[in-house]
Amino acid sequence: LHGSDVAAIGFLFPSRKEQAAISSVVFAFDDLIALHQRKLDHLKLRKRGLLQKMFPKDGADVPEIRFPGFTGPWEQRKLGDFGRVAMCKRIYKEQTSDNGDVPFYKIGTFGSDPDAYISEELYEQYRSLYPYPKPGTLLISAAGSIGRIVEYRGEKAYYQDSNIVWLEHDYALDDLFLMQCLSSVKWTLEGSTIKRLYNKDILEKRVAVPSVPEQQIVGSFFRELDDLIALHQRELDHLKLQKKALLQQMFV
Repeated sequence: LHGSDVAAIGFLFPSRKEQAAISSVVFAFDDLIALHQRKLDHLKLRKRGLLQKMFPKDGADVPEIRFPGFTGPWEQRKLGDFGRVAMCKRIYKEQTSDNGDVPFYKIGTFGSDPDAYISEELYEQYRSLYPYPKPGTLLISAAGSIGRIVEYRGEKAYYQDSNIVWLEHDYALDDLFLMQCLSSVKWTLEGSTIKRLYNKDILEKRVAVPSVPEQQIVGSFFRELDDLIALHQRELDHLKLQKKALLQQMFV
């Protein structure tokens, strides 16, 4: 790209007064966006620091920071001690459509917008006859972006078998606490990131676990922090969309 190419580009310019007015609005949005971005970054750093202090470090059996009333050591346990890996019954391509009643999430659309659907009838039949997550269950990606976590909150949806799984566990493990454990897990095998999570990889994974009451209070604490982070992210995204819309309307 040469200087002559740039010089030849045509622009529409308003008066200097209108240019200044437009710039002040845009710069005000930029400052507001930057402020919200700093707040969001600070919250994420704060959470990272708290996770390091509120979970035991390698070789330790108690965390640096603890809620009052809890003193016992945390145990190193395999996830398989608490339950088994479960998944939805297989859905075949011919059972899906480009639009329909119930979203069918494959590994490529897990945690985003679906591109396939199944019928209400098939959904109700499979949900009643075969394994299906309960509200609050943590779904885990076993392929693609290994170890990604999405909480199932009771919406109508169906998930690709073997690629999207969950730990069907007993009441000795709190899901909100488990979410923080799984979010910080590094799935590695022989020094390298694994290409796929198999059931045994999940069941053999060791995590530090306190008593159930302590799990619940730690899990609830981080849920509130996660909700605050999500709120700031939504506000930031909204501001960016507002700025984009204004730029489209304020320029010819």
